[in-house]
Order: sequence, then structure tokens, then C-alpha cells
Amino acid sequence: MIIYRQKYLCWQALKTLAYAILLTGCTGLQAPKVETPHIYMLDARASIDKQQIKRDLVLAVSMPRARPGFDSPQMVYLRQPHELNYFAVNRWADTPARMLDSLIVQTLEQSMSFRAVVHATSMVPANVRLDTELIRLQQDFSTQPSKVQLTLRAQLIDVTDKRVLAVKVFDDTENAASDDAYGGVVAANQMLKRVLNQLADFCVNESVSH
Repeated sequence: MIIYRQKYLCWQALKTLAYAILLTGCTGLQAPKVETPHIYMLDARASIDKQQIKRDLVLAVSMPRARPGFDSPQMVYLRQPHELNYFAVNRWADTPARMLDSLIVQTLEQSMSFRAVVHATSMVPANVRLDTELIRLQQDFSTQPSKVQLTLRAQLIDVTDKRVLAVKVFDDTENAASDDAYGGVVAANQMLKRVLNQLADFCVNESVSH
């Protein structure tokens, strides 16, 4: 009986020692580092002059649509043609199409060429409607330096007569100052200023034929 108790106490002591060694080892381990996500905005502000053409029209702006692959907050980059990749910890604050929506409305209001600029979901009756589609917004690393590519399709609709007034595709490229996600964001916003200006001119000029 005494021998059994001694063996039992010895076994308990070994278990306690094993737990102590295990805990000592665990406290020496470092938790895996988790990289903080970086969230970016499309917030370019177009610097257009007030247009000379004044139209007594209400322009409705539809929510931009996006092609597959570009319809999420993930930031797209390319290493080779036809293959879309996404940055792991760099993201847009919202989908690019949704961020474009407010920027387009703001730019058209700044032109002062329309009686009013409203969202297409507004209850205000509109004369013309602008529909847009984001075809691509991507950073291409197959060239040095990397470059950001933006393609936007715009369509102006006569709401009353239900006919297309004009269609135009805006395609632009801007070299990135640095070959990383932030360099792409800066290039995207610089390029977007130009595209917004061109889009405003398109709406103003093509509405003349209304």
C-alpha cells in the first residue's frame, strides 16, 4: 500500500512538472502578428470652371454599376493580362462605384449648368438621366513604374422620349509614384479628377441637343 502511494505521489509530481514546463514554453511563444488593414478613399475633387452653357434641365444621376471583379471594396491589381488579383490588407472604404456616385453628383452640381442635379431614386421629375458603368479600376504591375487604369462608360438618356442622347467611354491611365497600394490610390485620385471633368463636359454638351 505504501509503495502504491509513493508511485501515485511520484506520478502526480511528474504531471505537475510537465504542466509547468508546458506553461513556461507557452509564455515564451509570441502571438502571430496581424497586419492592420489599410482603408482608402476615392475622394478626388474636380476643379472645373463654371460652364458657359446653361440648361433649364433636371439631370438625374443613376448609381454607377460595376463590371464583375470590380464590384467589391477589394483593390484590384494585375501581374499579367487577364488575371485579377486583390491586395490582402489594402481595401477601399466602399465599392468604387458607390464612391463614384457622390463624386459625379458633386461635379455636375459644381458645373452650375443644370437647374438641378438629383439622384435617380429621387422623386423629383428629371429631363435627362446619366447612367454610368465602371468597366475597370486596377493597378497594373506588369510595367515599371506600375500604372493605374480607369475605364468608365457613360450614357445620357432623354427621360421623356426614352431615347439615348449620347454614349461615351472614358479611358485614362496614370503612373503610380510608388509601386504599392498607396501609390495606386494617389494615382487613381489624380486620374479621377480628369475623368470627372471630362464627364461633366460630356453631360453639359450632349444635353444641348435635348
